[in-house]
Amino acid sequence: MGQRLVLALGGNALGNSPKEQLRLIQNTASAIVDLIESGIDVVVTHGNGPQVGMIKVATDTAAQHGNTPVVPFPEASAMSQGYIGYHLQQALQNELAQRSIDKPCVSLITQTLVDAADPAFDYPSKPVGAFYSEEEAKKIMAETGHTFVEDAGRGWRWVVASPQPTSIVEQSSISNLINNGSVVISTGGGGIPVVEKNGKYEGVPAVIDKDRSAALLAHQIGAQYLVILTAVNQVAINFNTPKQENLTTITAAEARGYIASNQFAKGSMLPKIEACIEYVEHTEGGRAVVTSLENAKHALTGEGVTTMIAK
Repeated sequence: MGQRLVLALGGNALGNSPKEQLRLIQNTASAIVDLIESGIDVVVTHGNGPQVGMIKVATDTAAQHGNTPVVPFPEASAMSQGYIGYHLQQALQNELAQRSIDKPCVSLITQTLVDAADPAFDYPSKPVGAFYSEEEAKKIMAETGHTFVEDAGRGWRWVVASPQPTSIVEQSSISNLINNGSVVISTGGGGIPVVEKNGKYEGVPAVIDKDRSAALLAHQIGAQYLVILTAVNQVAINFNTPKQENLTTITAAEARGYIASNQFAKGSMLPKIEACIEYVEHTEGGRAVVTSLENAKHALTGEGVTTMIAK
């Protein structure tokens, strides 16, 4: 078995419309194929925030006008996985062919198991879908039991939970595809959240952190590398101050110390660092890298990137 690498792309890096995404994804494909060309087996995961939001707002708006049925959130997530996966696999296929690399690409609709008893379900916090008036929102809450909150003066929105991922349902299929030489695109948007009831899977409205799911996938398929892409080449402490220091190689313990001293912003770098810690502490010999798309080709050498190891 060759070396495996899980690459986590951000949904915002893919643009805010299908047209913009198709344009931006060409550079993404080039960077991914740089890694494939080095001889490593690559699994691509991606965010879907703007994309699933676009789908949910469009379908909610149509439903408000009585033209279509309401599309449940797990189904909207699956739709976003499908169209992002289509764009990614097409761009990768074109780039591989241009470099005369004979490798099939496949995007896999992926479910992620969460615990129905996860406390996050008691405190939904992620706004999704269309904006409603207070009257409309309260009517829907009474009918469905969903939680709506007022969102920055723009109207009322449905909020869903953000539970922890516990297992990637299709992990064995992903491994089989890798073993057969495929480039696999999976676990989009953190995966479609499902719970297990009486031995059966059932979709639930939730948003799973895509970096945590990527870390879990990397562990479960035995990947030697987890690469999380962000807007900067390296993670920094004392960010945006005269004392800013870029980090090269750090241990999980050092990362925990930086978290304790509030070095990483909650909405941006913190969840990426937490995902890296989770991966390296549970994967023997695993290396987690945080860097930019442009610098991803250096993930294996450690040049100009931030690499986390267990100790």
